[in-house]
Amino acid sequence: MVLFLLERLTPLSVDEAWRRLTHWERHADVVPLTGVRVLTPPPTGEGTVFVARSGLGPLAFDDPMEVVTWRPATGATSAALCRLAKRGRFVTGWAEIEVHPYGDGGSRVLWREELSVRLLPGVLDLPLRSAARWMFGRAVDGLLRQEPTP
Repeated sequence: MVLFLLERLTPLSVDEAWRRLTHWERHADVVPLTGVRVLTPPPTGEGTVFVARSGLGPLAFDDPMEVVTWRPATGATSAALCRLAKRGRFVTGWAEIEVHPYGDGGSRVLWREELSVRLLPGVLDLPLRSAARWMFGRAVDGLLRQEPTP
């Protein structure tokens, strides 16, 4: 099991950063070899379920997730929080996305994740943490940089 934290500062407003980070299908645009399907009808809220399928052919696996906390910002000075529970047979754990006001109209993003890969020995936790920080860091950067498609 690994735990990691990412922090990003962006000129995007809290609402815009939140919108980009929680548009689940867009995660497939920034995570290689991954597709995302939302299984519950919009809008996103507690109970929303989606599945990220990563890999190629027989080496692919599903990473089902459920939104267990959903608190969008309620004003210019409030923060937003989403907590996801990873409910897969192969990947388990949780992720939290927080977006706080920062500076003159920008925001501070915190992405925390506890990740466990079944059958992976503990000796590989350090390489897993490094790989996860790199991959999720690129994903967060990409989501904050790209304008979502309608």
